Amino acid sequence: MDELSAIKALAGLAQASRLQAFRRLVPAGPGGMAAGDIARALGVPHNTLSAHLAILANAGLIASRREGRSVIYAVDYAGTRDLLAFLMEDCCRGEPAVCAPALDCVLPDCCAPAPRP
Repeated sequence: MDELSAIKALAGLAQASRLQAFRRLVPAGPGGMAAGDIARALGVPHNTLSAHLAILANAGLIASRREGRSVIYAVDYAGTRDLLAFLMEDCCRGEPAVCAPALDCVLPDCCAPAPRP
């Protein structure tokens, strides 16, 4: 991730409703949540939430898909990991392996393929 993309992502999170929406989507996992459910959970008008979700999507932190009449939003785990990796890139005086466990425990198992039976 480059600096401009990181600034865009951080700016996306730098508003209370957007941060709350993002944090609500993290535990929802890859299945995500319908926009209406997010709006109700946060007590935000649908049109206002729609604008907030568009900003988060443009920042590369969430993605959307249509399911019937609903738009489902989910965290873009690759984009989120890129932001976290950018923030910790120069961690530990050039020894990134020291910080790797911190990145590995963030968003656990969301990016890893499901174990096979």
